Amino acid sequence: MSTFAKRERLLFADLLEAEGPDAPTLCEGWRTRDLAAHVVVRERRPDAAAALLIKQLGPRLDKAMEEFTAKPYEELIQLIRTGPPRFSPFQLKQIDEASNTIEFYVHTEDVRRARPDWTPRELDPVFQDALWSRMERTARLMGRSAPTGLVLRRPNGQTVVAHRGTPVVTVTGEPSELLLFSYGRQSAADVELDGDKEAIARLHESKQLGI
Repeated sequence: MSTFAKRERLLFADLLEAEGPDAPTLCEGWRTRDLAAHVVVRERRPDAAAALLIKQLGPRLDKAMEEFTAKPYEELIQLIRTGPPRFSPFQLKQIDEASNTIEFYVHTEDVRRARPDWTPRELDPVFQDALWSRMERTARLMGRSAPTGLVLRRPNGQTVVAHRGTPVVTVTGEPSELLLFSYGRQSAADVELDGDKEAIARLHESKQLGI
């Protein structure tokens, strides 16, 4: 049975293929080739990907990224499509769903929304609920360094506190848009912000959201 993570993986791979290796992304300094290499390194070189959380491993990550970025673009796309190696924990459905549903959704939007003519992708309510459920578990991690208090709110009134502090800014939108906002894609997220004007400006321009 297909899962959200597998579906988003294939959508991401198809989009990378359609856009080519040199298309822009929302990830500063990265083209589609770099983003593809990042995803492959994350799944196939956990010793290097750990640098996303452990800064001392930065040189190892840089070397792995250089190695995979140099591979043929078509090979990177195929590695994304086929998924992690056999003995990777990402092969377990529960871990794949928990870790990769958001990963592939966000990176797909990194490519889609870097185009000047992008339009919102219609997502079904079941997927929105799944994104909300995952975001509830990651909101405090993503918002831990926010420069203001941060509350994320769905249109139906459900809320999660991503960062405690004052003044408080409340960000309202669909779970898919709140995810993008809390993962540092504030300028590309279709949300409404409510709170002190200066606090809103600080939050909107902050580089401290996400990992």
